[in-house]
Amino acid sequence: MQRTIGLFCVAIFGSLNMLATPGFAQQYRTYFGTYTTGDSKSKGIYTASFDSATGTLSDPVLAAPSANPSFLAIDAKRGLVFAVNEISEGEGRANATVSAFRMKPDGMLQFINSKPSHGGAPCHCNIDATGKFLLIANYVGGNLAVYPIAADGSLEDASCIVNHEGSSIDRSRQQGPHAHSINLSSDNRFAYAADLGTDKVMIYRFDENKGTLQAASPDSAAVTPGAGPRHFSLHPTGKFAYTNHELTAMVTGFSRDTQTGALTPVSTVSTLPKDAQVRKSTAECLVHPNGRFLYVSNRGHDSIACYKIDQSTGEMTLVAITSTQGQEPRNFVIDPTGKWLLAANQNSDTIVVFAIDQKLGSISPTDNRIEVGRPVCVRMLVHAAE
Repeated sequence: MQRTIGLFCVAIFGSLNMLATPGFAQQYRTYFGTYTTGDSKSKGIYTASFDSATGTLSDPVLAAPSANPSFLAIDAKRGLVFAVNEISEGEGRANATVSAFRMKPDGMLQFINSKPSHGGAPCHCNIDATGKFLLIANYVGGNLAVYPIAADGSLEDASCIVNHEGSSIDRSRQQGPHAHSINLSSDNRFAYAADLGTDKVMIYRFDENKGTLQAASPDSAAVTPGAGPRHFSLHPTGKFAYTNHELTAMVTGFSRDTQTGALTPVSTVSTLPKDAQVRKSTAECLVHPNGRFLYVSNRGHDSIACYKIDQSTGEMTLVAITSTQGQEPRNFVIDPTGKWLLAANQNSDTIVVFAIDQKLGSISPTDNRIEVGRPVCVRMLVHAAE
């Protein structure tokens, strides 16, 4: 089945009561962030319902108008949605913003306020464990910003701005820093920022009381020059972490010191079939909630690579590389049951639902899909019952 809407980022949000009821047919509120410029048909953030029993999405509707709300972060407990409004420096760096919205009972969103992103092309965001701060990454200029979240859900002025420095060997893509993602450890003590321009994953100590970032010791983990680290995913145990290399179609696994936050590389493997002659350009990197599998999307190859994770060492073993049934796959999400993966194919305007093999981790396409305009980013948050 196919439905049409302009979509860029998917964020899935489920009822706490339904999450706590094993075997219950669960409907999850789904929010879609979008690109609204160019030939996009989107007008902002959209919402739909995801049925975990059948793996289907309902017809999406406009939840709130917004300009290029590319990546989303959701505070389910407080009913808040945050979006980075991705405007590049060429379109006016001063116009790049981050916005806050409040969920209404029917899933529609009420705009609260917005703040300058302090950089161009803000491309990633996450909420800290306390729910008091929103952290974002700006690709243009290569910096990070932290925003306090007020009691009414509005964003306050940035409490911290950190500018990255450096470059690397790819003169077309790495002439300066390009912060591409920002992630926090489950204990809220460390923040990790993959920087495509400097070939480093930057490591920060996060102060959850002040909303500030301070360089950890060590302050970074380097990858192979020219690799271009893009996104970052932590293992549920906190012992391992992974970053995908956008420029070389590789993925590196790290062991992680939970006391210092330090990352030590344990293995680097290809995300493509041997001898594949395609453009190398990975997008998303995500560990399955069960910690047993890792997934990485390949834009040039139009596929998702699945790996089995060694629970003792964190090393990866390739399981399968599967077509995403479309072109230019970007981000993807795994639903709260762990049974479904939703992949966004940007250039073919589709979101395809895949069934996840619970033993092997491999994915298989289903007939469930929706047609969307230029889908790119997928985001999901799962909350335990109180």
